[in-house]
Amino acid sequence: MKIIVLFKLKPSVNRASYETWAKTTDIPGVNGLPSVDRFEVFKTTGVLGGDAKPSYEYVEIIDVNDMDAFGAQTSTEVFQKVAAAFGDFAKDPEFILTEAL
Repeated sequence: MKIIVLFKLKPSVNRASYETWAKTTDIPGVNGLPSVDRFEVFKTTGVLGGDAKPSYEYVEIIDVNDMDAFGAQTSTEVFQKVAAAFGDFAKDPEFILTEAL
């Protein structure tokens, strides 16, 4: 299963601060979970075929191999601190659960 997270940064957040945190804390932390095969964060750069601004600034894709284990691993005190920091950066993130056709 893939979890896709779409979000913008809160207005008070410095983009460089978020991206540094993502690269040094979030990405390695989530990729270190045994229940995650791969975690990537993407910065949006535009909309195909036009000049419109994307609805979201960032997209995360979490490739989860075991949802029960993922739930347990993300419930730990250490990971909850990472989740809280993410909440300080992201404005109303949308976590979308998916399955392949």
